[in-house]
Amino acid sequence: MMYITITPSPVGEITLASDGENLTGLWLAGQKYFGAGLPADHKKSTVQTKDDLPLFITVRDWLTRYFNCENPPAKTLPLAPAGSPFRQKAWQALLDIPYGTTTTYSLLGRQIGCTAARAVGGAVGHNPISIIIPCHRVVGANGKLTGYAGGVEVKQKLLVLESSGSQSATH
Repeated sequence: MMYITITPSPVGEITLASDGENLTGLWLAGQKYFGAGLPADHKKSTVQTKDDLPLFITVRDWLTRYFNCENPPAKTLPLAPAGSPFRQKAWQALLDIPYGTTTTYSLLGRQIGCTAARAVGGAVGHNPISIIIPCHRVVGANGKLTGYAGGVEVKQKLLVLESSGSQSATH
């Protein structure tokens, strides 16, 4: 059984998905690859809306803390994004990017042992657990904000939010 719920956020409506124990998806409304990782028949009886699932309550609390610039630890959440071993490796590396900082696609690629820019970009772009697995922290080689499945405007908002949160945490 797959469970979903929708929750509001400062960057728009967010859809959460869970297998009952793990978070399997977090998508922004209109996001590219929305619902990737859900079963093909997710619109049928295998998916149930369940707003009070304990995991969803925990994730909503995490999101509230995040949007309040509190830098909650993502690695404490039970995350289970569906993807190839290569993508899993890339997503794990994303979790290591510190709050309030960015890295480049090429540096991320070197970190995971891949020099193919398209492969790295594809893995980052297909991240099914946006915000918590912080793919928004990856920028172009020149520091330019490049694509983000949730939209470059949202990416910029998240980076500004983290920048202000990391500054207030050091003062």
